[in-house]
Amino acid sequence: MLYKQFYGFAMGICLRYARSRDEAIDIVNDGFYKILTNLDKYSPGLSFKGWLRTIMVNASIDHYRRNEKHYHQVDISYIKGERLLPEVFSDLSVEVIINAIQELPPSYRSVFNLYVIEGYKHSEIAQKLNISEGTSKSNLNMARIKLKKFLNMLSDEKSEQNG
Repeated sequence: MLYKQFYGFAMGICLRYARSRDEAIDIVNDGFYKILTNLDKYSPGLSFKGWLRTIMVNASIDHYRRNEKHYHQVDISYIKGERLLPEVFSDLSVEVIINAIQELPPSYRSVFNLYVIEGYKHSEIAQKLNISEGTSKSNLNMARIKLKKFLNMLSDEKSEQNG
C-alpha cells in the first residue's frame, strides 16, 4: 500500500537522476527497499514525504556511485557559453525538461539535480559524490550549458516546423 501511494512521487525524483525510465525504476525499488527495511528509523513527528524524498535522493546518489563514479571529468569541448532564448520556455512540458536532464552525462545530471532541484551546496555535493568542490561547480556549469544548448536546439526545430 505504501509503495502504491508514494510510487509516483518517488519516480518523479528518481527520473531526474536516471538516464532512462528503467534505470529510475531500479532506483525507486532500491529506495523502497531501504524505506521498508528502515521504517523503524522514521520519526513520526517529521514529514514522511520528506523522509521518503531524502531516501530516494540518496538511493540515486548510491546508484551513481555504484555505476557511474568515473564519469565526473569535465569535457572541455563544451566550455563555450550558450544563451537560452526566452521563447524556449513558452511551450516546455515537464516531460521535455525531464528528457533534457536525462540526456546530460551522469556526473552533470547528478550535480545539476542536487544543486538546482534539491538545494545542496557545492561542498555537500562534493562530499556526497566524492568529488572536489571545484568539480561540482564545473559540472553544474557544464550541465547548464548543455541544457541551454539542447533546449535552444528544440526551439530551433520547432521554429522550422512552424515556419
